[in-house]
Amino acid sequence: MITDRLIEGIIDMQNPTCVGLDTLFDYLPDDMKSGVNTFEGVAERVFEFNKKIIDNIYDIVPSVKVQIAYYEMYGVAGMKAYEETLKYAAEKGLVVIADAKRNDIGSTAACYAKTFLGETAVNDKTLRAFPADYVTINGYLGTDGVAPFVEECEKHDKGVFVLVKTSNPSGAEIQNMVLENGVPMYEYMGGLVEKWGESTVGKYGYSAVGAVVGATHPTEAARLRQVLPHTFFLIPGYGAQGGNAEMLKSCFGANGLGGVVNNSRGILCAYKKNGGTYYEAARTASVAMQKDLSSVIGVMRR
Repeated sequence: MITDRLIEGIIDMQNPTCVGLDTLFDYLPDDMKSGVNTFEGVAERVFEFNKKIIDNIYDIVPSVKVQIAYYEMYGVAGMKAYEETLKYAAEKGLVVIADAKRNDIGSTAACYAKTFLGETAVNDKTLRAFPADYVTINGYLGTDGVAPFVEECEKHDKGVFVLVKTSNPSGAEIQNMVLENGVPMYEYMGGLVEKWGESTVGKYGYSAVGAVVGATHPTEAARLRQVLPHTFFLIPGYGAQGGNAEMLKSCFGANGLGGVVNNSRGILCAYKKNGGTYYEAARTASVAMQKDLSSVIGVMRR
């Protein structure tokens, strides 16, 4: 099961880190940007940048998250770079999260699910569009918007991360609203996620239907960890968004498991702060993050 595989990578590397390949062209070193004035040129350089990052972190980091908006803005060429990045990361053995935050209802949700998790039939062939191990989704359309994704998870051994308590400050405008039964909206959504994942629980006790829970809200995260024993967390907000290791400690269980922590700019742009090549700086930043997280979470064990 995919979440078991992610957990095993975390245990083997003692590293619950996910490197976010949210790669803006502006993040690239000046020599890589020089002379580029087309989307095709941008896409070529962005993929080259991503490859070098992946080559330098795949043996110490278990997963990457590739945010689709950073590629869509470069048109069709950007989407080709997105596809190539997903595939290259998978070839290196990384668990790949497509950060697309998709959803709709019924047949449209089913199309989105096939795009990232499943297969699309073309006459007598089945093809994969943007293959990933997980995709992020918006669950606020309810069960009929999530069920098609769960179906693809069961069919193809894939996973989803559902938005529950996001790291942005204004998320509280909706997510912290208290319902008539006294339960905050984010906790109610978490309960739905736990229910949606019941059919996909693996050997470590976590399902393929995970939750996005921001590192910047430790009190809410602690509550969610308590009431969602079978839900694995994707944890954004570490680093540039203000989250630190101590703040996200509550996302993890006594055995050091329960989540994977994303860091994008802090790794992609580490060279701008610390010098050196961008890929060597990315590796150094990944090692530093691993040590920081481990100092708070402790040993991750089966």
